[in-house]
Amino acid sequence: MPPQKKYCRFCDSALPKDVIALNKKILDIEVKDGIYRCLTCMAEYLECSEEDLVDKIEEFKAEGCKLFS
Repeated sequence: MPPQKKYCRFCDSALPKDVIALNKKILDIEVKDGIYRCLTCMAEYLECSEEDLVDKIEEFKAEGCKLFS
């Protein structure tokens, strides 16, 4: 059975797998409560840019983080 789709708790947009992985990596406690954020909402919450988050995704992939495989 394919994994269930995840949606941003705040704007209801569908989340791609890398954004789900980023949520798990840096917002672990919220994810355990079922709270996921899209890049836009996460950037606002973390007070950074969406580009910063995309860079983090690429950084985690380059480090071989299994969440991003």
